[in-house]
Amino acid sequence: MPRAAFDVFFRGPAREHLIRAVREALAEDGTDVAANAVFDARDVLRAEIVAKEDTVLAGLPLVPIILAETAASEPGARETGTSASAALGGGSALPAPGEWETAAYAEDGDCLTAGAVTACVAGSARVVLRAERVILNFLCRLSGIAALTRKYVNALEGTGVRLLDTRKTAPGLRYPDKYAVQAGGGCNHRKNLYEMAMLKDTHIEAAGGITAAVQRLRAHLPPHVPVEVECRTSSEAMEAAVCGVSRIMLDNMSPEMVGSTLAMLPPHVEVELSGGIDLHNIRSFAFAGAKRRADFISVGRITHSAPAADFSMRICRP
Repeated sequence: MPRAAFDVFFRGPAREHLIRAVREALAEDGTDVAANAVFDARDVLRAEIVAKEDTVLAGLPLVPIILAETAASEPGARETGTSASAALGGGSALPAPGEWETAAYAEDGDCLTAGAVTACVAGSARVVLRAERVILNFLCRLSGIAALTRKYVNALEGTGVRLLDTRKTAPGLRYPDKYAVQAGGGCNHRKNLYEMAMLKDTHIEAAGGITAAVQRLRAHLPPHVPVEVECRTSSEAMEAAVCGVSRIMLDNMSPEMVGSTLAMLPPHVEVELSGGIDLHNIRSFAFAGAKRRADFISVGRITHSAPAADFSMRICRP
């Protein structure tokens, strides 16, 4: 994924949430008493960010953002350049005190092998060392999500079914988590509660049924907002289809039940499968329909249970 894809994803409210998450992570760390004791404002260094295992990269454009937010709290620190500088090219020159630079050697979505140098940073020792753990925490989490997502996407290859994420993300990290899914080749479900109106079992039971819930929703909903209904049985799915909803989620059904339900639903209604689906059975669900396949399969574990990837930052000696 080129940097432009990152900028497109993180605009408007998404950008605001991202910057807030970075600032909160830095605030959690507070003052770096060790770096401030060992280094003064004139000290500079160069460091490389290294993948310590095979993974799929996600979150690399965050590096300059985190450095900028860190530098904002360090008087006099400022960004000065790009990968063209001698500081990042391995030469003896380093940025002047109070300045910093970054270079990326890979793009989000790239498959990395253990030992791959993904980026270089150079500049104020205090800034780089205070930002180090925050940078690595984001890279480890987002690359772990991207790597697991890629496994699910590969498992669906050739089926025509698209992988969706869910809102089962870390609190405060909704947008970075969902960006990582895209870096891994997956698709985003709704990023928030107003992108798509989804009627779940709680809404339906409180309203007295699917038809009543859809009617109440449409009485208050702008016509352009799509509606999805979570269904647990074939009869519920048929009722939702009669209501003319945009998408039906078949939740916690067996592949056999999915197949029979798909055969009953009109082709213009999108169908999403969810619940109890993992790498071992996802292709069985994708091929469940004899004449029609589902449009999407959503998997919560790609965000809520992805193992973190392993990255480190190492200081480069002149």
